[in-house]
Amino acid sequence: MYQQAMSRVINRTAETDEFHRAGIVAIDTTEADPFTGDRTGHEDEIIGMKEDSDEYAYQWATVQLVGNAVPLVLDARPVTKGESRKEIVEDLLETAQDLVHVDEVLMDREFDSQQVLEAIAERGLNYVVPKRMQTSEKAQARRLLRRETDRYVTDRKLHLGNNEWHETTLIYRRKENTDRTDYGQYAVFMTSASPGSIREYDYRWEIESGYKSIKRFMPATTSKNFVLRFFYFAFACLLYSIWRAVDLLVQVELIGEYERSPLVTADNTLTLLKKETGVG
Repeated sequence: MYQQAMSRVINRTAETDEFHRAGIVAIDTTEADPFTGDRTGHEDEIIGMKEDSDEYAYQWATVQLVGNAVPLVLDARPVTKGESRKEIVEDLLETAQDLVHVDEVLMDREFDSQQVLEAIAERGLNYVVPKRMQTSEKAQARRLLRRETDRYVTDRKLHLGNNEWHETTLIYRRKENTDRTDYGQYAVFMTSASPGSIREYDYRWEIESGYKSIKRFMPATTSKNFVLRFFYFAFACLLYSIWRAVDLLVQVELIGEYERSPLVTADNTLTLLKKETGVG
């Protein structure tokens, strides 16, 4: 249902010359509003919180257009216990590639497993993903720190099992304005593209700002019902995408090009939605 609705939105926006910029997508997870109390009957769906907490929450995963493209949520799905990150990524990319042309995938470090990277590469796509620092990365970062080296690039083979390997490029980049005095001064990225592609990783943060806007479209609820809460989230993603698509069309009509800063605000959209439908 969500894919069908997004297909209609994309078909409409694709009529503008600005839509050709699509190509970079970001994948991430977000939490529903947390709750406490009896969890009986919800054990399989409740993941917990990303941060240490006594509260619990459902989690949702999305794939969104980022970069210079209009920021549409191409697909949304629940995250349930027992699912691998590879399953989530493959499912979301399946929809994304059905809807738009995809060149590159941006993800955060929770998706840094070699199986995920291999699955993306097998689709003919590039990726940029920060790597959780293990013993070897920490040691290399310490050596770079002693040498006062700000950037270092090296190739790495990641073991997939059964004598199979995934080849990637590791890029060490010294952070600016950090309080760390040890190896933590460095961030490590993995990419299948050229080393310069890590500059595009900043686009991934757009999915975080997108989540903040999406949650403005969600109705409040005290229900713990998994299906109801996911419906509210998916419907909010659709409303958010419609808003951004309408803004694209308005900008192209009024000024002849698309700028990232919306002319049609979320408040305008919510007010109109409530006026026309009573929802909101």
